[in-house]
Amino acid sequence: MNIWNREMETLEGAALEAIQFERLKETLARIWKAGTPYRARMEDAGVSPESIRSLDDLEKLPMSRKMDFRENYPLGMLAVPLDAVVRLHASSGTTGSRTIVGYTAGDLRNWAELVARFATAAGVVASDVAQISFTYGLFTGGFGLHYGLENVGATVIPASGGNTELQFALMRDLGTTVLVCTPTYALHMAGAGRGLGFDFHESRLRVGLFGAEPWSEGIRERIERDTGISATDNYGLSEVLGPGVAGECELKDGMHISEDHFIAEVVDPETGKRLRDGQQGELVLTTLAREAMPVVRFRTGDLTEMWREPCGCGRRNARMRKVLGRTDDMLIIRGVNVYPSQVEKALLQVDGIEPHFLIMVDRRGELDSLEVLVEVSEGLFSDDTRRMREFTKRVETHLKSVLNVRVQVTLKEPNSIERSPGKAKRIVDRREA
Repeated sequence: MNIWNREMETLEGAALEAIQFERLKETLARIWKAGTPYRARMEDAGVSPESIRSLDDLEKLPMSRKMDFRENYPLGMLAVPLDAVVRLHASSGTTGSRTIVGYTAGDLRNWAELVARFATAAGVVASDVAQISFTYGLFTGGFGLHYGLENVGATVIPASGGNTELQFALMRDLGTTVLVCTPTYALHMAGAGRGLGFDFHESRLRVGLFGAEPWSEGIRERIERDTGISATDNYGLSEVLGPGVAGECELKDGMHISEDHFIAEVVDPETGKRLRDGQQGELVLTTLAREAMPVVRFRTGDLTEMWREPCGCGRRNARMRKVLGRTDDMLIIRGVNVYPSQVEKALLQVDGIEPHFLIMVDRRGELDSLEVLVEVSEGLFSDDTRRMREFTKRVETHLKSVLNVRVQVTLKEPNSIERSPGKAKRIVDRREA
């Protein structure tokens, strides 16, 4: 298996910690000198760069959050003069207002390096033709993958998102071998291909780099079954850099974290206390080479776990599980915590259910209610009222056994739930309205 940067991707132990500590000191000094809002947070906590004498002192540093970006909108988080910034991106704003992030030329070089690492780990090589079906623009996914794949040497097709018929024409005419998009859009394309006369299994496609939203092993199995693509996951977020924090290798046993660029911790979402390897919690990231907008102990809101056993691919950096969901995606229904990822996993355990669903939350009187709109497979949806009622009851019973809360299920015809080339919308919460 190929490794893009063997020196850095096989670092471990004291050698890795030495690099992390040196870069952490440089990051803290940059933040302190620039007088960013995080410096005030450090001063309030009674710490300075000189207080951090080893990696063990990391826990002395206060945490940062997405709210810091919003409160200092648009560019108050910059640690460099604006004339040193060569690129601006923004988060998608799916869970709140937009956050603006800046990049120096050095940041862009590092970004391309980190994307090249996970693309190579997934099996991409210089002779590949990569079709990027992420939307180009303020969203970091399109440009992040674009320059990273060019760094590998691959031929890049900037198809952007949507226009599925054009996507298939490009794949057919240009011999696309690597597909880049969200996993839900890959599922949509797998279904649309049948109607548009595109046979994935007869195409040259072989690798998928899918990210930008949480997705389960069940979704991976569906994609690989329907397309024949090796479906791999990667992780990143705008406030930290964009895609490139971590990515799966061909063995698909966790995402390798680029630990020479990030210190990763998993903490209890309630207390903020650091958890041991193997325990599920919220991912917290510290950037070690980010120039324009470094962040320290940034609470990502993403739920995962980490472990450090060496991988069979030869890489030695820590790995993280696929993101299980977000702390801000958690629904509390009649005292029970419910995550969209739990709903997805449960639905995929029922034969005849398609992996396209929408969770509707409402309040009836004093009680919260949960409704799940879910598509059924071709041939199952019919006018046979009794048959559909029995199937609905079976799905509701299964969801209640998994979620421990009553769920109303509404069956939908195939292709009736809106698709998007961007992040899938999974929840509509009507309670505040």
